[in-house]
Amino acid sequence: MRIGTPGARRGRIAGFTLLELLVVIVIIGLLAGYVAPRYFAQEGKSKIQITRAQIDAFEKALDQYRLDTGRYPSSEQGLNALVNRPGDEPKWSGPYLRKAVPNDPWDRPYVYRQPGEQGEYDLLSYGKDGQPGGAGEDADIGTTALAGS
Repeated sequence: MRIGTPGARRGRIAGFTLLELLVVIVIIGLLAGYVAPRYFAQEGKSKIQITRAQIDAFEKALDQYRLDTGRYPSSEQGLNALVNRPGDEPKWSGPYLRKAVPNDPWDRPYVYRQPGEQGEYDLLSYGKDGQPGGAGEDADIGTTALAGS
């Protein structure tokens, strides 16, 4: 048993040292540096999958519109013709979509052209960058060879 001054041990405050805090901060930083890129890569893949699913739903609605009216909506009517009856379309039997046409996952409107550059119509999203062309998340997603699908 050691004899010392009675108040020597009681004066020390319990807590973490600066070194211990720095070690914890470095570990958290390393984990964030490892996990964050993987999370954001998954987010980009999810947006691409959502875009493809929405375009597929639009294609089905456009085909139903064509069955009813004998033609696809014009570029001027756009995808809105799937939800609201165009004034000059007596055979319209819609709405062909349950909700209004959403923007793509990057919050830009889908591009619809009729007639299309390489088919009866073009329906596409320009991807993350919002510009034609690109690769990865910036690639065009759509219904024509032009759109890279």
